[in-house]
Amino acid sequence: MAKALYIAEKPSVAREFAKALKLDLKSYDGYMESGEAVITWCVGHLVTMSYPEVYDEKYKKWSLATLPFLPEEFKYEVIPGVKKQYKIVAGLLNRKDVDTIYVCTDSGREGEYIYRLVERQARVSGKMRRRVWIDSQTEEEILRGIREAKDLSEYDNLCESAYLRAKEDYLMGINFSRLLTLKYGNAISNFLRTKYTVVSVGRVMTCVQGMVVRREREIREFVKTPFYRVMNTVELQGSPVEGEWRAVEGSQYFQSPKLYKDNGFKERKDAEKLIQNLTYQKESEELTASVCSIEKKKENKNPPLLYNLAELQNDCSRLFKISPDQTLQIVQELYEKKLVTYPRTDARVLSSAVAKEIHKNIGGMKNIPSVKSFAEEILENGNHKKIAKTRYVNDKQITDHYAIIPTGQGFSAIPGLNGTALHVYETIVRRFLGIFFPPAVYRKINLITSMKSARLEEKAVKDLKEGAFEDSQKEEKFFASFKVLENPGYLKVMNYSFQKKKKGEQPEGKEPASNTSGSGETSCDRNLMEALSALKKGMQLPVKELNIKEGETSPPKRYNSGSMILAMENAGQLIEDEELRAQIKGSGIGTSATRAEILKKLVNNKYLALNKKTQVITPTLLGEMIYDVVNASIRSLLNPELTASWEKGLTYVAEGSITPQEYMAKLEHFVRSRTSGVLGLNNQYALRGYFQHASSYYKENKEKAKEKGSKGKNKTQPAKTL
Repeated sequence: MAKALYIAEKPSVAREFAKALKLDLKSYDGYMESGEAVITWCVGHLVTMSYPEVYDEKYKKWSLATLPFLPEEFKYEVIPGVKKQYKIVAGLLNRKDVDTIYVCTDSGREGEYIYRLVERQARVSGKMRRRVWIDSQTEEEILRGIREAKDLSEYDNLCESAYLRAKEDYLMGINFSRLLTLKYGNAISNFLRTKYTVVSVGRVMTCVQGMVVRREREIREFVKTPFYRVMNTVELQGSPVEGEWRAVEGSQYFQSPKLYKDNGFKERKDAEKLIQNLTYQKESEELTASVCSIEKKKENKNPPLLYNLAELQNDCSRLFKISPDQTLQIVQELYEKKLVTYPRTDARVLSSAVAKEIHKNIGGMKNIPSVKSFAEEILENGNHKKIAKTRYVNDKQITDHYAIIPTGQGFSAIPGLNGTALHVYETIVRRFLGIFFPPAVYRKINLITSMKSARLEEKAVKDLKEGAFEDSQKEEKFFASFKVLENPGYLKVMNYSFQKKKKGEQPEGKEPASNTSGSGETSCDRNLMEALSALKKGMQLPVKELNIKEGETSPPKRYNSGSMILAMENAGQLIEDEELRAQIKGSGIGTSATRAEILKKLVNNKYLALNKKTQVITPTLLGEMIYDVVNASIRSLLNPELTASWEKGLTYVAEGSITPQEYMAKLEHFVRSRTSGVLGLNNQYALRGYFQHASSYYKENKEKAKEKGSKGKNKTQPAKTL
């Protein structure tokens, strides 16, 4: 009797398929079998690309004479540590009684690559092959995936893209790492006084390293600029209300060179002069501000889009101070326990097909006490029925998988989760439920008050003496914005169990309501909002105080592990070319499956340092030195445009727009031209100045230099005993 063979990426996934198929399976070494089917698994990658020395023994020794290394045909081999499982899988794939193979590896480019490598190495032929593509490991999704499985040949372009991505990373990594190590390794080692240095570079890794080093150098070079803002505090029904002066048209300082932007002065004396001018009034006159404009409006704040992996990693870094790699491990665990859908996704929306069945996911949430009432409210009111017409459903924005959402199943696994995993699950659940609620509604008021300012310059003083007081005055305007939450909408769902009460809501009658930034808004209580709403244009408000607030410009922020992942996903912000920016926005630097691993590798290589408590990322001295080496040799490796162009090509291959041969020709030309360029350089000595400059910012290097100097002094002193 002919049998179907199901091959999964991991043993745990194979077990889920076995449960869903409900067959009388017996367990054997490395597989399960019944009368109708066989289920087996990989353990991640079973096959990998061979090292250069497998092609020729001469490549074992690193030499500039053997570069570039560009094989005509690539070789692959079984990974030694998993040879036993490979033999089991290869034997099953070639069994005569197996006529259909169901490929159940992860539904994505890397999962496709894992299976195709095994199939190729095992020389499988003459079998019907079906591709199972699923979004979660729930029983119904597994059965749907098997039922709707397409012929594997429909994924051949994706397969070619996967092979090319691996070849690209392999060729760039081997050629450029050997090239730069042989060319500059000694220069780095001599400076650091180490035995040797390997310069490890890669298409994605080096680009990320460059982003961190550039940001650190921007921070170092940043010069703080002080500025001085003038604030007025008016009295409104016993409550103080603070406004910020701006040099808008009509101000005596409009477009003045004395300004730092339009809401502050470069020097304190000019801010003091403005206050002096504002307080110059005729005797017996009370200092007042006139209501110049009162704008009332309502503003809706929509629920955010659903989580993709990058967005989740960013939030988990911020909320729980865990690394992207830890977040991926946790959400992978949640996926394998059927609690959430596939984690390695770039999409933040649902598919229209999923939207039709979304009531099942929502219904499952009634099993969680903390959100039960929200799930019931959604289903009772039918909020979910119109979700397909909203921005949260868009088939065009989905490539492999839709957003990460709770499955509404797997609750028996919850007691076994640790605290952090529970919190990650809660963030996914609440983000999901939030999209079925209306926007949060804020009532907002923008208040502009004006004060008369006497121009106390020589001519103005003369005018005053002659009685032309009114003609010597200008209108100076003060701006304030306020908001109050009128209807929480979806925000009522976002009351996380692990989060302290948010700051910003001030107790009544305590701190003055103020607008501390030119574009920000101040949260206020309802009483003050009602008082503000009653204001009319032309009303006079007593001014209690005019004061100066000193501030200073801030340097760029360092990346933390979460913002780094987002920067990798949205690398378009670093690119000027519009076409490349549009492409990289969808694919980013690296993929959702690899970004955390790339960051981890940079930290393990000691090129970047990750503060585990704050998750802030900084370069190491070695990382900066390698940055300088790459910048002086293959600068394009540091540029997001390069990664964008390669990723664009891989997308074209997956779509069938260009052939693998065209892509390889471009890749080989790049490797040859850059290798040739570096071989012609003779700039090792010139780099020492860069190394010296970078080292001055590292404490350990300063201490070593100090110690060395101290020892040197001792050596030059004559020995008194001689």
